[in-house]
Amino acid sequence: MSLQEEIIKELGVKPEIDPKEEIRKSIDFLKEYLKKHPFIKSYVLGISGGQDSSLSGRLAQLAIEEMREETKDASYQFIAIRLPYGVQADEEDAQRALNFIQPDIRLTVNIKEAVDGQVNALVTSGVEVSDFNKGNIKARQRMITQYAVAGSYNGAVLGTDHAAENITGFYTKYGDGGADLLPIFRLNKRQGKMLLAELGADVAIYEKVPTADLEDGKPGLADEVALGVSYTDIDDYTEGKTISTEAKEKIENWYLKTQHKRHLPITIFDDFWK
Repeated sequence: MSLQEEIIKELGVKPEIDPKEEIRKSIDFLKEYLKKHPFIKSYVLGISGGQDSSLSGRLAQLAIEEMREETKDASYQFIAIRLPYGVQADEEDAQRALNFIQPDIRLTVNIKEAVDGQVNALVTSGVEVSDFNKGNIKARQRMITQYAVAGSYNGAVLGTDHAAENITGFYTKYGDGGADLLPIFRLNKRQGKMLLAELGADVAIYEKVPTADLEDGKPGLADEVALGVSYTDIDDYTEGKTISTEAKEKIENWYLKTQHKRHLPITIFDDFWK
C-alpha cells in the first residue's frame, strides 16, 4: 500500500460523495453522541465566518433541532461563539455565517485581553514571544474559552478539522485542534463546499479564501500560501487522483512532520519516542 493509499484510508475520504447522504451522516453522528451521553445538553463551536465553521455549525444546529423535536427536551441547544482578537477585519463574513447557521445562542467573547495578558506575562518573565507563537496562543485561548462555555452549558466542544486540514496538520495543537467531536472529518475542502451548497449557504461563505488569520504581521494570509500547495491538489490527492510530483511531495512532507498532532500524548508504549 502506498503512502497516499494509507493516508486516504486513515482520513476516510471517498473519491465521490452524495452531499445529502453526508449531511445526514454528520447529523446522525452528532445526535447519536447526545443519545449515548444524556448529560450533554449542548454543542459549542467558535464561528470564524469561513467554510469549515459555517458547515459544522449548521450541521450542529440541525442535529440539535432534531433532538429537541424527537425527545421533546427543550434544553438541547447549540451555542455559536464569536472569538475575535480585538476587531476582526472580516466581521461581516462572520455575521453572514451566523445568519446562515441560525444558532440557538450567539455569544461573543473577545480574547484580546486574555492573549495580551499572557504574552505580557511571558515577556516580563524573560520569554521572547514571536508573532507565530502568539498566533498559537490565540488559538489556544479560543479553545479555553469554548471549553469554559461548554462547562457552563453542560456541553461538548465541536471542532472543524477536515481531511484537507488534517493531512497537512494545518491547525494548532490543543488550539483549534482541541475538541470533543469532529463532524466533518472525512470530507475535503471540495466536498465541504458541496455540503454547504446543498444546505443553501450563501456562495460567499464557501468561496471565501481560507485563512487562519492568527499572525499580527500576516493578517489574512491565505492557507494555500502558508502551505505552499493548493487545496485543489490536496483534494485531488485525498480522492486518490494523480497530481504533480512537487505537490505530492509537499503534501506528504506536511503529513509526516505533523504526525504528532494526530496523536494523543505519547507514552512509553508508543512507537513515536523510539
